Amino acid sequence: MKHNIKIIGCGYIGKKIAGILKAKNISATCFVNRDESISRCVTEGLSATKFDLDKKVSDLKKTTIASFENSVMVYLVPPPSKGEVDSRMQNFITMLSALSHPPKKILLISTTGVYGNCNGEWIDEQRQENPQVDRARRRLSAETQLKKYCAASQVPLIIFRVPGIYAADKLPLKRINSGEPIVNAQDSGFTNRIHAQDLARFCVEALLENVMDENSRSQVFNCCDGQPSTMNDYFMKVADAMNLPRPQEISLQQAQQQLSAGMLSYLAESKRISNKKLLRYFKTEFKYPNLTAGLKSLDQNAPS
Repeated sequence: MKHNIKIIGCGYIGKKIAGILKAKNISATCFVNRDESISRCVTEGLSATKFDLDKKVSDLKKTTIASFENSVMVYLVPPPSKGEVDSRMQNFITMLSALSHPPKKILLISTTGVYGNCNGEWIDEQRQENPQVDRARRRLSAETQLKKYCAASQVPLIIFRVPGIYAADKLPLKRINSGEPIVNAQDSGFTNRIHAQDLARFCVEALLENVMDENSRSQVFNCCDGQPSTMNDYFMKVADAMNLPRPQEISLQQAQQQLSAGMLSYLAESKRISNKKLLRYFKTEFKYPNLTAGLKSLDQNAPS
């Protein structure tokens, strides 16, 4: 079976997706916005094309645009750093709308941040979106725009709402080593996560298999390991696993005086996210079903 797979925004997770596909003898075309990113892809044996969604569609090569016809794609491009609207998604949809033949399927990687603060409650995909910071509003903007396009063009759409991503090479070691304090256990909200390799494996199944409902062309999934814990627990377990001194603990009141606005915005949101729908629709099993299992692994880059 011939596959026409496009990875739009082939960064950290995109390369893992491409690596798993390569191990299955399936090639994918990677699209990146910088020359150095192309070089990194080529070094890993991946086919890469320059694709800058901050530019107008008219600036893109016609052959590049045409290559998206009848493709299966995963969209991993982060929104711009400011504003509430994802202008990159706007440009992307303008390009898609010009195709003679639309894509066969699109997978969008979004964020569980679109739910906002849920005061530690367990939530699922039925929870009303309530983004409370601009970075989450931009992600919801991307979801909304792509849903509209896919509905009008009858393109199957899968949205993965993803929480924190971790791996052996993606841990908060710099912050732990900096000596910056963390909020104590009793004041710390719930966070959710998924191992990078597991996320990539679920993405590959979404691209290659039919996981859609017969009655729906659009599905949203919380793509997480379903094992939330507090931010305090996360930092302490990472420190212990890496044989580092545990961070100093402070109260939430002290944190509001000492920590950055960015960190405080994360601390202000607490939720426990269910992945029951993901487990019901997908055959992929978690290689790292919880943080403890993930921290035991050293080689995170081997395709599986």
